[in-house]
Amino acid sequence: MAQRNLHENEDAIDSITPMALKERIESGAPVFLLDARAEDDFSEWHIDGETVEIINYPYFQLLDDIPEALLTQLPEEQQITVLCAKGGSSELVAKNIQDEGYDVNHLEDGMNGWARIYENTELDVDVDATIVQYRRPSSGCLAYLIVSDGEAAVIDPLRAFAHEYVQDAHAMGAELQYALDTHIHADHISGIRTVAAESAATPLLPEAAVNRGVEYDVDYEMVGDGDTLSVGDSTIKVIHTPGHTTGMTAYKVGNVLFTGDGLFTESVARPDLEDPTAAKHAASTLYESLTENVLTLPDETIIAPAHFSDAAVPQDDGTYTAKLGDLKASMAALSMDETDFVEFIVADMPPRPANYEEIIATNLGHQSADAEEAFTLELGPNNCAASDEALIN
Repeated sequence: MAQRNLHENEDAIDSITPMALKERIESGAPVFLLDARAEDDFSEWHIDGETVEIINYPYFQLLDDIPEALLTQLPEEQQITVLCAKGGSSELVAKNIQDEGYDVNHLEDGMNGWARIYENTELDVDVDATIVQYRRPSSGCLAYLIVSDGEAAVIDPLRAFAHEYVQDAHAMGAELQYALDTHIHADHISGIRTVAAESAATPLLPEAAVNRGVEYDVDYEMVGDGDTLSVGDSTIKVIHTPGHTTGMTAYKVGNVLFTGDGLFTESVARPDLEDPTAAKHAASTLYESLTENVLTLPDETIIAPAHFSDAAVPQDDGTYTAKLGDLKASMAALSMDETDFVEFIVADMPPRPANYEEIIATNLGHQSADAEEAFTLELGPNNCAASDEALIN
């Protein structure tokens, strides 16, 4: 056990911001985390990384003193970062660990702060538009801003970050014309209505998605397979790609295909979130969508998905895209026949996203949630892909 350093016992506990912790992890530096949340919360989602060592010990067992069983697991020559859900309990736990003589800090705002990290990078693509990819590391959600000749559109916006799309479009000298969803999301609260409330954008939904029973209290428009939308000098082509959901729709700008949850850079969609009893039928529909509407596109087509998982490998600039030809060569599922594809996809699906039924109901407009409720509902991983194990050749 580390030696006590009594003269430091009354010192304030240092904190580390979520972004600073993320940058430390990405730098390859060793990171030791003590996650003081309940075991169920930890099991559902936690911070990970190649150089991250993490242990879980619920905070209510650490408020009076630190058990010897835990102290033996703590490093004596490395800083320890304690985290909890919101940052309050972790500071108390960190103080008790500091009293034992360890070098410790705590994660500012906890996992809620981690979930508020939102990054963006302009894609290096050859199209008549500027395309920005937004990334939420905590859940793997991706969104896109398309800007061309003073006009803009946002695809799959998150409600929690609606203001960022509006501000970024203005900063690029553009006004938002459209806020589009690729489908009724099951992992996060859609931002198309919030973006529309903060700008002149028109909320757009695929017609097949609306058929699930959308009940919005604001005006919106529908798009169908083969429709086109003009954004400045660019054209957005609408391609219906059902399978993940009946309304799943891709949008194409030049050689960039925004696939939503139909195809990712490391996996394909899971087919059970709309109707678990019809997963095999949906998987068969997904196979048809991929083989007829996606895999027939040129190999140079850039796939820009709506999510990434821990198995996804980012580009050098941190973005998550891939050439279709590379995915054909690397992803086993894309070379299977229909029977094998269906059986494989439904055989080993991951747990469904947390609160997915409430999230779907909110995105259909069947129930409402204020900003804090919406943020809490979507905490955790997205889990919208089929298991990525064995998908790569």
